[in-house]
Amino acid sequence: MRAAGIDCGTNSLRLLLVEGDDSGAPGTGTTPVPGAHSHPTPVELTRQLRIVRLGEGVDATGEFSAAALARTFAALDEYAGMIREAGVDPGHIRMVATSAARDVTNRDLFVAGVRERLGVDPTVISGDREAALSFAGAVRGLRVAGVKVAGPVLVTDVGGGSTEFALGDPDDEVRAPFVASLDIGSVRLRERTLPGDPPSQAEIIATRDVIDRALDASGIDFAAVREWVGVAGTVTSLMAVHLELSTYERDRIHGARMPLPALRSLADEFCARTIADLRRIPSLHPKRAEVITAGAVILERIARRLDVPGLLVSETDLLDGAADWALRGD
Repeated sequence: MRAAGIDCGTNSLRLLLVEGDDSGAPGTGTTPVPGAHSHPTPVELTRQLRIVRLGEGVDATGEFSAAALARTFAALDEYAGMIREAGVDPGHIRMVATSAARDVTNRDLFVAGVRERLGVDPTVISGDREAALSFAGAVRGLRVAGVKVAGPVLVTDVGGGSTEFALGDPDDEVRAPFVASLDIGSVRLRERTLPGDPPSQAEIIATRDVIDRALDASGIDFAAVREWVGVAGTVTSLMAVHLELSTYERDRIHGARMPLPALRSLADEFCARTIADLRRIPSLHPKRAEVITAGAVILERIARRLDVPGLLVSETDLLDGAADWALRGD
């Protein structure tokens, strides 16, 4: 059985093709997490990433621009070809759309374009569901890699439009943990409070204030956290820079830990550099250089609230949860 999971975020569009069985079902519990694994780990066939900036300008206009939709649909055309070539039945395709798709008034144009290319509608998931799927994907992936995760664990996904948090027991991934979704994302803050190149000190201070106020109101018990796990592009990109990789190496990033002082230093360094400077970093995707500074500041403000050994990075996340959901076909 082959399946395709697609994660459509504010900044990136990702595809995961897997092969496995569909005999599993979510484990028992008061609140099953869609995408939680209860059957053998699927075999990964291909994992793809395209930076499409679907959410570009959404914070200001409230709608997808024609250019952003065109970039996204062009990437989806590529993915649709890969899915057909892999022989995936439409019943085993799941596309989840997150923050940007939650915020727009012209979502129907997006949905129609996806349906035309994939034969299925995207599922626009809530921030809480996004956080729960990311928790399941991260915990499972680290366990498979032999990385021990202490609890309570806080899984954080810094996206383009929002940042998701899930706090729970790593040994009970099928129960929905405490989840929160905050409207602080790397694209949103870059456009709203951090437009300078490089940002001015006043912009940096204003951005920190926006993040701190959102964290204060989040209801997250930061004092209870014993392990902090970061997932998705902002976190993995920062780890690649921290490790001084000449090219992006997924195997070296998965399960690596960044000390909190190193994270704070990276955030300060990025704030002082122009986008052109950041694009010269060999392991950093050139299009991510436009928004990585805002993402680094978000992580730096979270780090100040935690007493943990460092930021543990997982290369498995929401996308893996979506692929597992596609494999089950429920």
